[in-house]
Amino acid sequence: MQKILVVEDDLALSTGLCFELDASGYVTVASYSCQKAWLLLKYESFDLVILDVNLPDGNGFSLCQKIKQEFPGLSVIFLTANDLEQDILNGFDLGAEDYITKPFNLQILKRRVEVALRRGGSGSKGSPDSYDDGVLLLDFSTLTAVRKGKRLAITPNEYKLLRLLTANVGNLVTRQLLLEKLWDCQGCYIDDHTLTVTMNRLRAKIEDEEHTYIRTVRGMGYIWTGGKA
Repeated sequence: MQKILVVEDDLALSTGLCFELDASGYVTVASYSCQKAWLLLKYESFDLVILDVNLPDGNGFSLCQKIKQEFPGLSVIFLTANDLEQDILNGFDLGAEDYITKPFNLQILKRRVEVALRRGGSGSKGSPDSYDDGVLLLDFSTLTAVRKGKRLAITPNEYKLLRLLTANVGNLVTRQLLLEKLWDCQGCYIDDHTLTVTMNRLRAKIEDEEHTYIRTVRGMGYIWTGGKA
């Protein structure tokens, strides 16, 4: 069964929503705060998050941003009373699959849940274990990289970088996020210049004139383009 995290601080609404979704064949887990939601996401796997914006200990927009950074394949639907045009645009800009305003029609919500789940990726289980486009093969479980049949010498940090980029294909991954994910968790400080050097060395290993996998967005970060020149 597909599992849905409902992040809503209105107890009556949360209970009713979970009841209706459970009756439709889903498994729901309720959370009434950002902190509890994040703990659940870290230790359990979900296929979809239904997320309010105004929560007692934080902002749903900020939580959505964290979700999309940590679990890029996990679908998010905003369900909120915030109906201003800018709020709706912010929700989609953060990567949400849908944005529904209160009051809402329950049957339409359930249909939109179905659509979001059909489009969903790898859920909250993290990045995929491999990438293969017929030219470049990356196996992150065995730390193997092969390009046109030739084994590549890829460093551990380069594998981490590749995994984050390929998990967010077509999306901008900021330089700050790369620094935080690749090195800060180890307590080692690597400056912005070193990231540039590492990226350049990696591109020299995996790219040629016909296959440009990584596009630089000057001053912001990088986008994995999937081998298109």
